[in-house]
Amino acid sequence: MTAATDTRGTIDMKDAITPLPGKLRSLLILLACEIGAMAVWFSSASVISMIKRTQSIPALDQALLTSSVQCGFVVGTVISALLSLADRYDPRRLFMASALVAAAATGLLALLPPVGTGVFLLRFLTGMCMAGVYPVGMRLAVTWAQRDMGLLIGLLVGGLTFGSASPHLLAALGGIEWRVIYAIAAGCAALSGIGILFCGLGPNMTRGSRIDFNYMAQAWRNPAIRLANLGYLGHMWELYAMWAWLAAFLAASFAAAGMARPEHYASLLTFAAVAVGAFGSIGGGWLADRCGRTTVTIAAMATSAACAVLIAFLYGFTPWLVAPVALLWGISVIADSAQFSASVAELGEPSMTGTLLTVQTCAGFLLTLASIHLVPEVVAWMGWRAGFCMLAIGPALGCVAMYRLRQRPEALRLANGKR
Repeated sequence: MTAATDTRGTIDMKDAITPLPGKLRSLLILLACEIGAMAVWFSSASVISMIKRTQSIPALDQALLTSSVQCGFVVGTVISALLSLADRYDPRRLFMASALVAAAATGLLALLPPVGTGVFLLRFLTGMCMAGVYPVGMRLAVTWAQRDMGLLIGLLVGGLTFGSASPHLLAALGGIEWRVIYAIAAGCAALSGIGILFCGLGPNMTRGSRIDFNYMAQAWRNPAIRLANLGYLGHMWELYAMWAWLAAFLAASFAAAGMARPEHYASLLTFAAVAVGAFGSIGGGWLADRCGRTTVTIAAMATSAACAVLIAFLYGFTPWLVAPVALLWGISVIADSAQFSASVAELGEPSMTGTLLTVQTCAGFLLTLASIHLVPEVVAWMGWRAGFCMLAIGPALGCVAMYRLRQRPEALRLANGKR
């Protein structure tokens, strides 16, 4: 081993090999920076609820504040995957550039009216920048993995899950001006962009030396990776639609049950249900490293599908029955998320890890646009029970995909042979 950088971009020895405290320090920095940078994404949900307290917003504009970020993320991940950005360049500098641009775009929102063409374009740009933050953060975590990849990515997803829950707590508490939320989010993203430079690169770091469109194609051509991605799509069909509509479902259910202040308690329970998923993600990662990726993903998706159906049929029942199911759903719906990313990282070549993770998240978030917008249509047509039962279809099909992956010989590469 030498300290030189080879033609494929292998990093310097001082960056690649550091003692365990260096790993812990780098992962803590990465976790803090990932959550801080993603605050610009989380801010949309908080801002919508705060603006609605003082003025009316058309339903289309409310949807565009959120979906413009999702669309931007999809476009950003496509560009990143096509150019293999996460594999060809130092991920820390890609993360930094993305976070700083997102911070500037979000900061400008505090100077504009709450909705409008300019606002939606800035949110779209923010979403594009998140393609250089979310999958790139996972790429950085993978470089440190040594028989604990599931746990490392689970920690990142757990932190982001808690961040996703924060808007519901702010909505329940109230009293904060929406421009302040944008300003705080922009500041967090800017600090994260600078802070990520203090994160070290792990010993598993390798880089591709050129653009290779075959990297992106492997996400579908490789049968094992394809099945892992299909499992992820089943998971994503349910996850973001559940997060997006659980508060509305609970408010309607609590009102039907005759509960006072249903919106307030729905916001509090939604915060708890989403936030508790952080423990599900971390626990799922710990279990997957010991029991196997397919074992944990199948169990989690089966549980979350059952919760989706059960809570649908509990609509209008006493909150004391609904709340435990919502909390269990919050844990199980995210417990498997990081394991799909860990799976493609283990099944693919190290030099294409960043591209494979980017392609996976691109496909998953593209699918969420369909499920998020489909739920209210089904609810308007057939009611909340049908709307939430529909979400169970995704994880049910995901279980089939992961079971098929489990039967393949490549599955022995997962979780150190534990499938």
